[in-house]
Amino acid sequence: MTGINPQAPVLVTGASGYMGSWIVRRLLEEGHTVRGTVRDPDKESGLEHLHKLASDHPDRLTLVKADLLDDGVFDSPMQGCELVVHNASPFIIAGIKDPDRQLVQPALTGTRNVLRAVDDTPSVKRVVLTSSVAAIYGDAEEAERVPGGVFTEEQWNTTSSHDHQPYSYSKTVAEREAWRIQQDQDRWDLVTVHPGLVLGPSLTTASASTSLATMKQFADGTMLGGAPDLYFGVVDVRDVAEAHVRAGFTPEASGRYVINADTVSLPQIGGILRRRFGEFYAFPRMTVPKFLFQAIGPAVGYTRKFIDRNVGYPLAFDNTRSRTELGLSYRPPEDTIADHFQQMLDDGVVKRIPFL
Repeated sequence: MTGINPQAPVLVTGASGYMGSWIVRRLLEEGHTVRGTVRDPDKESGLEHLHKLASDHPDRLTLVKADLLDDGVFDSPMQGCELVVHNASPFIIAGIKDPDRQLVQPALTGTRNVLRAVDDTPSVKRVVLTSSVAAIYGDAEEAERVPGGVFTEEQWNTTSSHDHQPYSYSKTVAEREAWRIQQDQDRWDLVTVHPGLVLGPSLTTASASTSLATMKQFADGTMLGGAPDLYFGVVDVRDVAEAHVRAGFTPEASGRYVINADTVSLPQIGGILRRRFGEFYAFPRMTVPKFLFQAIGPAVGYTRKFIDRNVGYPLAFDNTRSRTELGLSYRPPEDTIADHFQQMLDDGVVKRIPFL
């Protein structure tokens, strides 16, 4: 068991991001003091949501300049911390030209830089690392080869590579490196959090999260002609933030935790949005047959290998450990998806239809 002093500051990397800012908010709401790392704390726009959190919680949030790829930048802000939440990592699944430079090396280098500082900071007792279900499986077809067709924390992604599913590969190698570093010492422990597709409202319109871009495709006409039968584990960003906090402060927490509410397909998301917001937005109304998507998918960024191994394969995840050991309960995906789209309307990210 690892007890964390609730009065000690908590370091959160990637504090300005979609998930990171919610983690910061939950920690502040629980009364903790937070040091959040961002690339440039003095930039004129993009950090308004963090400045508001700092104003709402006086003297308990400090923004620290730290680029994930710069060695030594975490040494100073980590002093006195007992808990480190390493959330920062590149999240790019489209437009990748150099997977090693854009994804794999940043994920590895960032993990090594943060954990090297942890090794050099005697006060640190626990690291919570944001991993992903992408480190558990590579392609949906693998569900046919796991017990009961259900993915658990026991599985590891062994099929992704630089050339196939490079984002998933980057999450896998970064997590494996984290466990290797952790096992070389016995002062601090490691807990990894494995969300599915993270949706739900953002604290900032400045976020460039791929999750947000995915939801925007449901309204901008990208899927007007239909959506492929692709399945995702879905979880609310607010529940992901809660998972990080509980993983940090639950003394008995250990190992890996699947963080996932349920599994939905892209056509099912379209159906949820139509039920909640009507028929007049450009939501997909049909499922694109696999053979047709194999023909058109490469033109919109999907390789035929990805389509062969993922389209039409249902997914299932076992979240028992997160519910029993961390005490998590999950928002229904229908509410998460509706809350996400409603915020996009409210923020003007999606143009509101006047008569609705």
